[in-house]
Amino acid sequence: MDDRQIRISAEDVSYTYDGADSPALTRVRAEIREGEFVAVLGHNGSGKSTLAKLMNALYLPTEGRMLVCSFDTAEEASVWEVRRRAGMIFQNPDNQIVATVVKEDVAFGLENLGVPTDEMIPRVESALAAVRMSAYADAAPHMLSGGQKQRVGVAGILAMEPAILIADEATAMLDPSGRKEVLETVKNLNRHKGITVVWITHFMEEAAQADRIIVISDGRAAMEGTPREVFPQIEKMREMHLDVPRMTGLAAELREAGMPVDQSVLTVEEMVEEVKRLCPLKSGT
Repeated sequence: MDDRQIRISAEDVSYTYDGADSPALTRVRAEIREGEFVAVLGHNGSGKSTLAKLMNALYLPTEGRMLVCSFDTAEEASVWEVRRRAGMIFQNPDNQIVATVVKEDVAFGLENLGVPTDEMIPRVESALAAVRMSAYADAAPHMLSGGQKQRVGVAGILAMEPAILIADEATAMLDPSGRKEVLETVKNLNRHKGITVVWITHFMEEAAQADRIIVISDGRAAMEGTPREVFPQIEKMREMHLDVPRMTGLAAELREAGMPVDQSVLTVEEMVEEVKRLCPLKSGT
Protein backbone atom coordinates (compact mmCIF):
# COMPACT_ATOMS: atom_id res chain seq x y z
CA MET A 1 0.00 0.00 0.00
CA ASP A 2 1.33 3.44 -0.96
CA ASP A 3 1.17 5.61 2.15
CA ARG A 4 2.51 8.77 0.49
CA GLN A 5 0.23 11.79 0.72
CA ILE A 6 -2.13 12.42 -2.18
CA ARG A 7 -1.09 15.69 -3.80
CA ILE A 8 -3.73 15.85 -6.56
CA SER A 9 -7.09 14.13 -6.58
CA ALA A 10 -9.50 14.40 -9.50
CA GLU A 11 -12.90 13.18 -8.34
CA ASP A 12 -15.18 12.57 -11.34
CA VAL A 13 -14.02 15.85 -12.85
CA SER A 14 -15.79 17.16 -15.94
CA TYR A 15 -15.24 20.42 -17.77
CA THR A 16 -17.15 22.07 -20.62
CA TYR A 17 -15.95 25.20 -22.38
CA ASP A 18 -18.45 28.03 -22.83
CA GLY A 19 -20.44 27.48 -26.01
CA ALA A 20 -19.11 23.94 -26.56
CA ASP A 21 -21.51 21.17 -27.57
CA SER A 22 -19.70 18.50 -25.58
CA PRO A 23 -17.40 18.41 -22.55
CA ALA A 24 -13.62 18.62 -22.92
CA LEU A 25 -13.29 16.26 -19.96
CA THR A 26 -15.80 13.73 -18.68
CA ARG A 27 -15.77 12.19 -15.18
CA VAL A 28 -11.99 11.91 -14.89
CA ARG A 29 -10.76 10.14 -11.78
CA ALA A 30 -7.05 10.23 -10.91
CA GLU A 31 -4.73 10.42 -7.93
CA ILE A 32 -1.14 11.69 -7.95
CA ARG A 33 0.94 11.16 -4.85
CA GLU A 34 3.79 12.96 -3.15
CA GLY A 35 7.07 12.62 -5.05
CA GLU A 36 5.59 10.95 -8.14
CA PHE A 37 6.62 11.81 -11.68
CA VAL A 38 3.46 11.27 -13.73
CA ALA A 39 3.26 11.75 -17.49
CA VAL A 40 -0.08 12.65 -19.07
CA LEU A 41 -0.53 11.62 -22.70
CA GLY A 42 -3.28 12.32 -25.20
CA HIS A 43 -3.79 13.24 -28.83
CA ASN A 44 -4.43 16.87 -29.78
CA GLY A 45 -7.78 17.95 -28.36
CA SER A 46 -7.95 14.99 -25.97
CA GLY A 47 -8.30 17.23 -22.90
CA LYS A 48 -4.85 16.81 -21.34
CA SER A 49 -4.07 20.56 -21.26
CA THR A 50 -7.54 21.22 -19.85
CA LEU A 51 -6.72 18.76 -17.07
CA ALA A 52 -3.48 20.64 -16.34
CA LYS A 53 -5.30 23.96 -16.01
CA LEU A 54 -7.84 22.36 -13.67
CA MET A 55 -4.97 21.16 -11.47
CA ASN A 56 -3.76 24.75 -11.12
CA ALA A 57 -7.24 26.31 -10.62
CA LEU A 58 -6.93 28.23 -13.88
CA TYR A 59 -10.15 26.41 -14.75
CA LEU A 60 -12.75 25.16 -12.29
CA PRO A 61 -14.60 21.87 -12.79
CA THR A 62 -18.04 22.00 -14.35
CA GLU A 63 -18.79 18.87 -12.34
CA GLY A 64 -16.87 16.89 -9.73
CA ARG A 65 -14.01 18.10 -7.51
CA MET A 66 -10.32 18.79 -8.02
CA LEU A 67 -8.31 18.70 -4.81
CA VAL A 68 -4.72 19.98 -4.71
CA CYS A 69 -2.88 19.32 -1.44
CA SER A 70 -6.36 18.79 0.06
CA PHE A 71 -7.56 22.25 -1.08
CA ASP A 72 -10.69 22.31 -3.25
CA THR A 73 -9.92 24.43 -6.31
CA ALA A 74 -13.57 25.50 -6.59
CA GLU A 75 -13.45 27.28 -3.24
CA GLU A 76 -12.45 30.89 -3.82
CA ALA A 77 -10.59 31.06 -0.52
CA SER A 78 -8.41 28.11 -1.60
CA VAL A 79 -7.25 29.35 -5.01
CA TRP A 80 -4.26 31.28 -3.64
CA GLU A 81 -3.13 28.26 -1.62
CA VAL A 82 -3.52 25.97 -4.64
CA ARG A 83 -1.35 28.19 -6.81
CA ARG A 84 1.30 28.51 -4.11
CA ARG A 85 1.57 24.73 -4.00
CA ALA A 86 1.19 23.93 -7.70
CA GLY A 87 3.47 25.84 -10.04
CA MET A 88 2.95 25.64 -13.79
CA ILE A 89 5.31 25.77 -16.79
CA PHE A 90 3.67 26.55 -20.10
CA GLN A 91 4.54 25.58 -23.65
CA ASN A 92 6.05 28.85 -24.88
CA PRO A 93 8.99 29.99 -22.70
CA ASP A 94 8.72 33.56 -24.02
CA ASN A 95 5.23 33.88 -22.53
CA GLN A 96 6.64 33.37 -19.03
CA ILE A 97 9.33 36.07 -19.11
CA VAL A 98 8.21 39.23 -17.30
CA ALA A 99 11.49 40.99 -16.44
CA THR A 100 14.57 42.20 -18.31
CA VAL A 101 17.06 40.48 -15.97
CA VAL A 102 17.01 36.76 -15.13
CA LYS A 103 17.23 37.10 -11.33
CA GLU A 104 14.43 39.69 -11.34
CA ASP A 105 12.27 37.35 -13.39
CA VAL A 106 12.83 34.55 -10.87
CA ALA A 107 11.94 36.94 -8.05
CA PHE A 108 8.66 38.04 -9.65
CA GLY A 109 6.48 35.39 -8.01
CA LEU A 110 8.07 36.00 -4.61
CA GLU A 111 7.32 39.71 -4.92
CA ASN A 112 3.68 38.88 -5.57
CA LEU A 113 3.68 36.74 -2.44
CA GLY A 114 5.11 39.63 -0.41
CA VAL A 115 8.28 37.78 0.54
CA PRO A 116 10.75 40.15 2.28
CA THR A 117 13.86 41.08 0.26
CA ASP A 118 16.28 39.53 2.77
CA GLU A 119 14.49 36.20 2.36
CA MET A 120 13.91 36.61 -1.37
CA ILE A 121 17.57 36.91 -2.38
CA PRO A 122 18.75 33.53 -1.05
CA ARG A 123 15.65 31.83 -2.46
CA VAL A 124 16.33 33.25 -5.91
CA GLU A 125 19.99 32.23 -5.71
CA SER A 126 19.07 28.72 -4.54
CA ALA A 127 16.48 28.32 -7.32
CA LEU A 128 18.93 29.41 -10.02
CA ALA A 129 21.56 27.04 -8.65
CA ALA A 130 19.05 24.16 -8.70
CA VAL A 131 18.45 24.62 -12.44
CA ARG A 132 22.14 25.34 -13.18
CA MET A 133 21.51 28.94 -14.25
CA SER A 134 23.46 30.86 -11.57
CA ALA A 135 25.95 32.11 -14.17
CA TYR A 136 23.10 33.83 -16.01
CA ALA A 137 21.59 35.67 -13.01
CA ASP A 138 22.38 39.09 -14.47
CA ALA A 139 21.72 38.15 -18.10
CA ALA A 140 18.89 39.42 -20.29
CA PRO A 141 16.33 36.60 -20.74
CA HIS A 142 15.79 37.40 -24.42
CA MET A 143 19.45 36.48 -25.06
CA LEU A 144 18.97 32.93 -23.74
CA SER A 145 18.17 29.78 -25.69
CA GLY A 146 14.69 28.26 -25.48
CA GLY A 147 15.88 25.57 -23.07
CA GLN A 148 17.57 28.14 -20.84
CA LYS A 149 14.42 30.27 -20.79
CA GLN A 150 12.38 27.28 -19.66
CA ARG A 151 14.92 26.59 -16.93
CA VAL A 152 14.52 30.19 -15.76
CA GLY A 153 10.77 29.57 -15.72
CA VAL A 154 11.33 26.47 -13.59
CA ALA A 155 13.53 28.51 -11.24
CA GLY A 156 10.79 31.10 -10.82
CA ILE A 157 8.41 28.36 -9.75
CA LEU A 158 10.99 26.63 -7.59
CA ALA A 159 11.73 29.85 -5.67
CA MET A 160 8.10 29.79 -4.52
CA GLU A 161 8.79 26.36 -2.95
CA PRO A 162 5.88 24.46 -4.51
CA ALA A 163 4.90 20.90 -3.68
CA ILE A 164 3.86 20.25 -7.29
CA LEU A 165 5.25 21.24 -10.67
CA ILE A 166 2.87 20.97 -13.65
CA ALA A 167 4.51 21.14 -17.08
CA ASP A 168 2.05 21.61 -19.93
CA GLU A 169 4.03 20.50 -23.00
CA ALA A 170 6.98 22.50 -21.66
CA THR A 171 9.38 21.06 -24.25
CA ALA A 172 7.09 21.23 -27.30
CA MET A 173 8.74 24.36 -28.77
CA LEU A 174 12.33 23.36 -28.00
CA ASP A 175 14.97 21.60 -30.05
CA PRO A 176 16.18 18.14 -28.92
CA SER A 177 19.01 19.63 -26.84
CA GLY A 178 16.64 22.06 -25.10
CA ARG A 179 14.09 19.31 -24.46
CA LYS A 180 16.74 17.14 -22.86
CA GLU A 181 18.08 19.86 -20.55
CA VAL A 182 14.62 20.91 -19.33
CA LEU A 183 13.49 17.32 -18.71
CA GLU A 184 16.72 16.48 -16.88
CA THR A 185 16.32 19.61 -14.73
CA VAL A 186 12.78 18.67 -13.74
CA LYS A 187 13.70 15.02 -13.12
CA ASN A 188 16.50 16.16 -10.84
CA LEU A 189 14.10 18.33 -8.83
CA ASN A 190 11.74 15.37 -8.56
CA ARG A 191 14.47 12.98 -7.38
CA HIS A 192 16.39 15.25 -5.03
CA LYS A 193 13.79 17.71 -3.75
CA GLY A 194 10.78 15.39 -3.77
CA ILE A 195 8.68 17.74 -5.92
CA THR A 196 5.68 16.00 -7.43
CA VAL A 197 5.73 16.38 -11.22
CA VAL A 198 2.85 16.23 -13.70
CA TRP A 199 4.50 16.10 -17.14
CA ILE A 200 2.11 16.63 -20.04
CA THR A 201 3.78 15.72 -23.30
CA HIS A 202 3.38 14.26 -26.77
CA PHE A 203 6.95 12.93 -26.80
CA MET A 204 6.78 9.23 -25.98
CA GLU A 205 10.46 8.95 -25.05
CA GLU A 206 9.86 11.60 -22.37
CA ALA A 207 6.82 9.76 -21.01
CA ALA A 208 8.87 6.53 -20.88
CA GLN A 209 10.97 8.13 -18.12
CA ALA A 210 7.97 8.74 -15.83
CA ASP A 211 6.97 6.64 -12.83
CA ARG A 212 3.44 6.36 -14.14
CA ILE A 213 1.40 7.34 -17.20
CA ILE A 214 -2.19 8.55 -17.47
CA VAL A 215 -3.63 8.46 -20.98
CA ILE A 216 -6.48 10.85 -21.79
CA SER A 217 -8.58 10.05 -24.85
CA ASP A 218 -11.64 12.03 -25.95
CA GLY A 219 -11.87 13.66 -22.55
CA ARG A 220 -11.72 10.45 -20.51
CA ALA A 221 -9.00 8.71 -18.53
CA ALA A 222 -8.54 5.73 -20.85
CA MET A 223 -5.40 4.03 -19.51
CA GLU A 224 -3.13 4.20 -16.48
CA GLY A 225 -0.02 2.35 -15.40
CA THR A 226 3.76 2.31 -15.51
CA PRO A 227 5.45 2.88 -18.89
CA ARG A 228 6.17 -0.86 -19.09
CA GLU A 229 2.50 -1.59 -18.55
CA VAL A 230 1.10 1.04 -20.94
CA PHE A 231 3.42 1.13 -23.94
CA PRO A 232 3.39 -2.58 -24.86
CA GLN A 233 -0.35 -2.13 -25.56
CA ILE A 234 0.57 -0.79 -28.99
CA GLU A 235 -2.72 -1.44 -30.77
CA LYS A 236 -4.73 0.22 -28.02
CA MET A 237 -2.40 3.23 -28.08
CA ARG A 238 -2.71 3.56 -31.83
CA GLU A 239 -6.49 3.35 -31.65
CA MET A 240 -6.21 6.50 -29.52
CA HIS A 241 -3.98 8.11 -32.20
CA LEU A 242 -0.89 7.81 -30.02
CA ASP A 243 2.51 6.36 -30.77
CA VAL A 244 4.87 4.41 -28.50
CA PRO A 245 8.64 4.79 -27.93
CA ARG A 246 10.58 3.77 -31.02
CA MET A 247 12.28 0.85 -29.30
CA THR A 248 8.94 -0.49 -28.04
CA GLY A 249 7.65 -0.40 -31.62
CA LEU A 250 10.80 -2.11 -32.88
CA ALA A 251 10.46 -4.81 -30.21
CA ALA A 252 6.92 -5.52 -31.42
CA GLU A 253 8.11 -5.83 -35.02
CA LEU A 254 10.89 -8.21 -34.00
CA ARG A 255 8.43 -10.34 -32.02
CA GLU A 256 6.16 -10.54 -35.07
CA ALA A 257 9.18 -11.73 -37.05
CA GLY A 258 9.72 -14.53 -34.55
CA MET A 259 12.43 -13.02 -32.34
CA PRO A 260 11.43 -13.34 -28.65
CA VAL A 261 12.32 -9.79 -27.64
CA ASP A 262 10.98 -8.55 -24.31
CA GLN A 263 7.89 -6.53 -25.20
CA SER A 264 8.52 -4.02 -22.39
CA VAL A 265 11.70 -2.61 -23.98
CA LEU A 266 11.63 1.21 -23.83
CA THR A 267 15.10 2.53 -24.65
CA VAL A 268 17.98 1.98 -27.06
CA GLU A 269 20.13 0.73 -24.18
CA GLU A 270 17.53 -1.88 -23.25
CA MET A 271 17.25 -2.99 -26.88
CA VAL A 272 21.02 -3.43 -27.08
CA GLU A 273 20.92 -5.63 -23.98
CA GLU A 274 18.05 -7.67 -25.46
CA VAL A 275 19.95 -8.24 -28.70
CA LYS A 276 23.04 -9.29 -26.72
CA ARG A 277 20.92 -11.70 -24.67
CA LEU A 278 19.31 -13.25 -27.73
CA CYS A 279 22.37 -13.24 -29.98
CA PRO A 280 25.39 -13.78 -27.71
CA LEU A 281 28.78 -13.45 -29.36
CA LYS A 282 30.71 -16.71 -29.52
CA SER A 283 34.10 -16.68 -27.84
CA GLY A 284 36.91 -15.97 -30.27
CA THR A 285 34.72 -14.00 -32.71
